Amino acid sequence: MTLSPIRIGVTADLFDSTGRPLFGTAPFKLFADAGLAWEKLPPCNPVSPEYLADYDALFLGGAKVREEDLKLDKGRLRVLARNGVGFDALDIPALTRRGILVTNTPVAVRHSVATIALAFLLSLSLRLPLKSRLPREGRWAERGDYPGIGLPGRTIGLIGFGGIGQEFVRLLKPFNLRVVVADPFTTDAVCAQHGCERMDLDALLATSDFVVVACLLDARTRHLLNAERLKLMKPSAFVINVARGPIIDEAALIHALQSGIIAGAALDVVEKEPPDPGNPLFTMENVIVTPHSLCWTDTFMDECVRTAIKSVIDVVQGRLPEFVVNRDAIGQARVNGWLKTAAATAS
Repeated sequence: MTLSPIRIGVTADLFDSTGRPLFGTAPFKLFADAGLAWEKLPPCNPVSPEYLADYDALFLGGAKVREEDLKLDKGRLRVLARNGVGFDALDIPALTRRGILVTNTPVAVRHSVATIALAFLLSLSLRLPLKSRLPREGRWAERGDYPGIGLPGRTIGLIGFGGIGQEFVRLLKPFNLRVVVADPFTTDAVCAQHGCERMDLDALLATSDFVVVACLLDARTRHLLNAERLKLMKPSAFVINVARGPIIDEAALIHALQSGIIAGAALDVVEKEPPDPGNPLFTMENVIVTPHSLCWTDTFMDECVRTAIKSVIDVVQGRLPEFVVNRDAIGQARVNGWLKTAAATAS
């Protein structure tokens, strides 16, 4: 099969420490089947201006793209395909102005991320990390000192009620919990369909036994949970973050945990990634921290990458992909140009 001259780059953060793709090699067959070649880019974050200028499509992990990184752009790049749902590392307004599409994989992440929220909820309520250490550390006699927290009748506060939040609520149904939601983009009717109650954020924080952060990071949600809002929570309450670290003011969270303002936390994300080894969160027995990868199962990675690769293939073959984040870019001259070229070639 003759390979196309189209250039597709795959960023280095989609490969493990041994150089293997995080998701295995099988999904790359989608490129070969479409007659397309791809190239692994050298490590760089933000993405180098040269790569943004010299490729038709880039398949990204969490690498940043800022407006200044587009300084060499001459109109070649068509799409940045994110292997995941969040796009806070990308300058969406700058990309939109240039007519560069950004895609993500919102459906592929829903179940896996909702599952880790549930795993955190169960681990915190059962005090699993601490109790798993007692036998190994010769502390068997302490096993009665740390009773768990029964879930039936408790209140779960969910910040963000998109696809992940709604899937999380579905997983919670057998636990006989009250679920309250804070999200300016949902409605009472939608919440009622899922058996939830909508309320404002401050009321949610004061009411909930477990607060789960599942919203996007943007200018409105950065440090959404600050010192003042953490003080609204019950001293017996826990916070779970499966979204983005900067949604919580980490210094305020550390203070709240150290001073007993809240009871504990479970975090798959932190404000600075990778974190400093001396981060106080790592020494607290009432805190679980995982490296922004707890949902990376084999099935999650396969579905996520196949969705992202399909977006790349659609674009370079002249079709609009399904999951476009910046839909305002679709009307730009650059997008119209490659759509018209593809239509003319097909005819």
